[in-house]
Amino acid sequence: MKKNFLSFITGFFVGNLGGLLGLGGAEFRLPILLYVFHFTILSAIVVNLSVSFFTVVFSFIFRGMVLDFSVVFSYILIAVNILVGSLLGSYLGVNFATSIKQNLLKKIVAIILILIALLLIFHQSIHHYTIDISEFYKITLGLFLGLIIGIVSSMLGVAGGELIIPTLTLVYGIDIKIAGSLSLLISIPTIILGLYKYSKKGQSEIIKSEKTFIVFMALGSIIGSFTGSLFLYRFSSETLRIFLGVILIISALKMIFMSKKN
Repeated sequence: MKKNFLSFITGFFVGNLGGLLGLGGAEFRLPILLYVFHFTILSAIVVNLSVSFFTVVFSFIFRGMVLDFSVVFSYILIAVNILVGSLLGSYLGVNFATSIKQNLLKKIVAIILILIALLLIFHQSIHHYTIDISEFYKITLGLFLGLIIGIVSSMLGVAGGELIIPTLTLVYGIDIKIAGSLSLLISIPTIILGLYKYSKKGQSEIIKSEKTFIVFMALGSIIGSFTGSLFLYRFSSETLRIFLGVILIISALKMIFMSKKN
């Protein structure tokens, strides 16, 4: 019971951060699963992916209450463009994650987290630009970036919003609020495929054995993301992004230098 209560509290905390930043917060949930609850890296990824699924679905529903989804769905072809690459990336990412040694996987995950942290820190300057290229190159670049997003999503157990949103704004020039909803729409099937592939690789047992833990953490994340969004304008998002980016780098470095001990 204590473990489930703690999973709810940590889920709520991470959900609040995600709500403030406009993300699912799974990047910050992964170190907690590793160092607070002591999951192995592969089990932590699968649990994180499971919690991410519930968080993303409900976040999409919440956004539907405040945004006109007819505008969001007018960009459906762009979402499909990225999704095709993302699904392929998710497939490849699961195969790679389940075929290498745990210590090596932990180091690779840590490096990806550092890159995401840098994206958080330099978020403001990135979103001011749009790449001016032809439609053909936009489609090609969208497929390639979708592939990278799918690999990252399946290897970290995250929705991938911190990578999808910049892709939508930089490559396609989509407004960031609409990009946030499209990001969730792309993430849902990517996460489902990742979970399916992990179950086919024999990782479904961790979901079954930790289903109560996952439900409590997902519930905390959902409530946290909702309450976090309510305080969006009371905090400086950029200051918070830089602070959390630094925390993520510290956590990732810890993963790299402690991997030999685990």
